Amino acid sequence: MATKVQPLPGAANAPASLSNEEILRYSRHLIMPEVGMDGQLKLKNAKVLLIGTGGLGAPLGLYLAAAGIGRLGLVDFDVVDFTNLQRQVTFGSGDVGKPKTEAARARLSTLNTDIQIDTFETKLTSDNALELFKDFDVIVDGTDNFPTRYLVNDACMLVSRATSAGTGAFLRRGRRAGRAAGNRRLDSGHGDYQADSRPWR
Repeated sequence: MATKVQPLPGAANAPASLSNEEILRYSRHLIMPEVGMDGQLKLKNAKVLLIGTGGLGAPLGLYLAAAGIGRLGLVDFDVVDFTNLQRQVTFGSGDVGKPKTEAARARLSTLNTDIQIDTFETKLTSDNALELFKDFDVIVDGTDNFPTRYLVNDACMLVSRATSAGTGAFLRRGRRAGRAAGNRRLDSGHGDYQADSRPWR
């Protein structure tokens, strides 16, 4: 399926300040020395692409939207199934049968109306990864399989984007496997265990 982009009007274009409503919304962030006004403005200016909206991606999307990420992209090719509902907390019974990106966009846009949400109803592959990643600052992997994890890592290396995994334990195993393999190609997997070359402790 071709990549489908659906922009949602929002406030993701280099805002100079927070509105009074945003100051109230993010007040708990603003009183934290680790975040403060400067940090919240960085979040508002950030462009984050989330790969997967299921078991890992669902809570990631909720927290990214709630935190005030200015532009949030969602990549998923699947539809909501009834069996998803006990763990994929973004979705409700009324979403069954809908594309996950569509259902997640609807939910997240009600959680935070001040952010821009773009959806990409497509499977991430080595053919579209670079194009999808180029307009975002950070790529967050919310998937649960090694081939996609290594594809995300390799594509981020090629376009110089930061990446974060949705689960630290899985990332740890992946990095160790990747360092052992020592092979780096833009590939969707099948045994080519590639990962970040930075040391893992």
